[in-house]
Amino acid sequence: MRPRFLLATSLTLTALAGPAAASAACPNEDLMPTADNLPQVREALLCLHNEERAGRGLPTLKANGRLRRAASGHSDDMVANGYFSHERGDQTFVDRILATGYTRRDDGWSLGENLAWGTGELATPKQLMQAWMGSAGHRRTIVNRSYRDVGFGVRLGVPKDPATGVTVTANFGAKP
Repeated sequence: MRPRFLLATSLTLTALAGPAAASAACPNEDLMPTADNLPQVREALLCLHNEERAGRGLPTLKANGRLRRAASGHSDDMVANGYFSHERGDQTFVDRILATGYTRRDDGWSLGENLAWGTGELATPKQLMQAWMGSAGHRRTIVNRSYRDVGFGVRLGVPKDPATGVTVTANFGAKP
C-alpha cells in the first residue's frame, strides 16, 4: 500500500473582539505513531508548531486539555464513522470546542482547526507538519498570531481504514 496524505481545508473563525521555520529538530518528530507512543507524538506536534511560530517571531502555543478533548473526540469520531470533515451533521468545530467549556459563545475568542491523516512514512509528526505547512490555509492557521492554545487529537487509523495510519485534529484557540 502506498503511503498517503489527506488534508481538510483549514478553518479559522474569530468572534467578537478576538484579535520562516526554525531549524532545530524536535524530539520524536520522525516517530511512527503506535498505541504506546501517542503522548510523544502529541509533544512532537506541539514542538513542531512552536518551531514554525518561533521562526516568525510569534508567541508559542501551550497545550490545552479542553482543546485536546475536542480534538481527540473528533479524530476518534472520524475514524470510527469513516468521514473526514470539520463538520458532522450540523455540529461545527466551534460547537465541539465550546462544548468543552474552553470559552463561551458570547466571549471574545479566536478558534481554528486543522485536520490531516497519513499512512506509512507520511504518518510521522514531521511529515504531517510538512503537509500542513505546504497548504496555504493550514499554514495560516498554524501561524495565526492570535492563537495561544492548542490541543491535538491523535487517533490510530484513518477514516477509510481504521487499521492503518493516523488521523490528527489540531484545535487552536485564544480567549479573553
